[in-house]
Amino acid sequence: MSARWNLVLQGDPPGQDALDALASMARATGLETIGPRAWRLAGADPATRAPVAAAADGAGLDWGFVEAGRRLGDFGLLAMDMDSTLITIECIDEIADFAGRKAEVAAVTASAMRGEIDWPESLRRRVAALAGLPEGVLETVYRERLAFTPGAERLVAAAKRAGVATLLVSGGFTAFTDRLRARLGLDEAHANVLAVKDGRLTGEVTGPLVDAEGKARHTARMRDARGLSRKAVLAIGDGANDLAMMAEAGTSIAFRAKPVVSERASYALRHTGLEGVLALFPP
Repeated sequence: MSARWNLVLQGDPPGQDALDALASMARATGLETIGPRAWRLAGADPATRAPVAAAADGAGLDWGFVEAGRRLGDFGLLAMDMDSTLITIECIDEIADFAGRKAEVAAVTASAMRGEIDWPESLRRRVAALAGLPEGVLETVYRERLAFTPGAERLVAAAKRAGVATLLVSGGFTAFTDRLRARLGLDEAHANVLAVKDGRLTGEVTGPLVDAEGKARHTARMRDARGLSRKAVLAIGDGANDLAMMAEAGTSIAFRAKPVVSERASYALRHTGLEGVLALFPP
């Protein structure tokens, strides 16, 4: 028997007529409201993907065809990026602000996330801009500027309740990932280590580089250590350096992502927070 599919729509309410039109277009057999900004169209036909995508995008809605009955607990591992995914900021850009170089560093960050320049080289250039800053700046950024993406804490809590292992893997810095691991109770967190000498940043990182391949390596290692298949891995990211990690997962979600990532992910969330993952895969 062939699999049955649901179409999940998310975003600002488009009106009943628009929802009914999308249900008809998707050849759905039912329409259910599953949240204030989410709807499930049961029995949808994935063959209608192209027109549904065009209509949903035009209406400002996230959309995704999901196999009926699939739940968050069907995954064994949730792998997440940090900057602009689990949290709202790019930590390195905010650190650079204290050196008066935020715009310069942010431009390099954005280019690297679009896949336009070599990521390790971009990291070296950006970290060099931090040389001489007092180490205390890291605490200030964490305390005053870091904020969770809406839905982030809810998603992690739901994953933990469902018995899903959690991995935070970032091209950012352990000064932040270590604290988030403890705060959220994550199973593992890996990132780059900023070098410090005499209480000041040296403008370098030490230890193994957590770049695109590093993210993928940690995801595959944690997956394989638990005897999981690729299908049992869910990965969430936003930048080009997340693509290798997402390739190690059976299901990938591009969150407010660059086009190169959205085009290759299983799903794209542009109009909702990370609670959107739970609409696709209920706890």
